[in-house]
Amino acid sequence: MRRAAARLALGLAVLAAPAARSQPAQDPIDALLRPLPKDADVEEEAEAAPASSDAAQDPALPAGPQPYRPYVPPPHPTLTAPVFVHETGKNPDPPATPTEAAYDSRLRSSAASVQGFQGPMDGGWTLSAGGQALYALQLTDRNGTVEGAWRDLRRSGALDAYGFFDIIERTGGRLTFRFADGIVAELHPDGGRWTGELVEGARRETVSLIRR
Repeated sequence: MRRAAARLALGLAVLAAPAARSQPAQDPIDALLRPLPKDADVEEEAEAAPASSDAAQDPALPAGPQPYRPYVPPPHPTLTAPVFVHETGKNPDPPATPTEAAYDSRLRSSAASVQGFQGPMDGGWTLSAGGQALYALQLTDRNGTVEGAWRDLRRSGALDAYGFFDIIERTGGRLTFRFADGIVAELHPDGGRWTGELVEGARRETVSLIRR
């Protein structure tokens, strides 16, 4: 009985051995080319997909880099009348900035400097005779030199009714205006105005010069 069992086991081993030797060895290249299982495809896609950030999912954040835009304060309302304490809901103009204060200071100093060079004859004047305005004068008085222009008020619109003074002489307390065509006015101070004589050709008349 034991011998029969041993023979049967030996026969089974002999039959199994050729089958094991006949099985081909696994090819590594074939393993690489063989399609992966579905679970492996899902894992590769998950690894290849970019990680989503919280910033990309938040619609409140900008989609990309934004250009630099400096802050511009809102304009202040322009007031046309003074604002009193009892008037609510109105804001006066804000205090001047250092730049604005410096600009205003330069304007005031420039105006004061210009006025410092202006002499007493600088400005507009009217030369009259017997209550009738004859000439309008516009003079500049800088460093003791008087220059200017004149306009004949009796011939409004005429092309030769205005021009520049040929000469304005200041000798002591007297002024001599030499117009075109030989017209001469000689004046001297008389209180807050100037008085004298105007010569126009053969005619002479007393005139006064008053600031406009």
